[in-house]
Amino acid sequence: MTHWRAYLSEMLGTAALLCAVIGSGIMAEQLSGGNMAVALLANTLATVFALYVLIETLGPISGGHFNPIVSLVMTIRKKLASHHLFGYVVAQLTGAVCGAWLANAMFGQEIWQWSTKMRTGPSQWLAEIVATSGLLFVILRSPQEKASSLVACYIGAAYWFTASTSFANPAAAFGRMLSNTFAGISPADVPAFVVAQIVGGFLGLLLHVSLKSEHDQIPDQ
Repeated sequence: MTHWRAYLSEMLGTAALLCAVIGSGIMAEQLSGGNMAVALLANTLATVFALYVLIETLGPISGGHFNPIVSLVMTIRKKLASHHLFGYVVAQLTGAVCGAWLANAMFGQEIWQWSTKMRTGPSQWLAEIVATSGLLFVILRSPQEKASSLVACYIGAAYWFTASTSFANPAAAFGRMLSNTFAGISPADVPAFVVAQIVGGFLGLLLHVSLKSEHDQIPDQ
């Protein structure tokens, strides 16, 4: 692996993912006529399709993490060299910022802005623990050739069964605080989301390890 290509892949993938999440949220809000269910459905579909495509196209280059928690868990499992973790996280956070700014610009929004959308409280934090633990569990349990579709399907479902609409990604939270639109989150609420996501990531890893056996047909990702 050429390291700069992996970092560029993670930056581009995270930027495209955030652009899809935020941009589709803006478009959905503009076209839904105030129907939040329709807006969320449109936002969900765009995210699912984008995530599948990004993992398929960029996964062979960098693993298609686009998420610091995924990179951290892969480092713990020695699937990502520890000296690459910092580069991955920096690339992901940089990509998240660029993706948010690009979405804002495409829809005629102020490029530099802060979200005022409050997402806080025990139910939201619990939802992020559940969303992130499920995401890591799916990633670790997925056969390699099915990972992109299974991860995309899980995120699509988690949009609807978690109270937080399944951020499950510190880079996503970081980028979404930079857009005061449908998909945004107040900067003051991001730290608690990140803590919940870290807890969820380790819980997902623990569940995977607890269920793994010598007869397991799932590759050791």
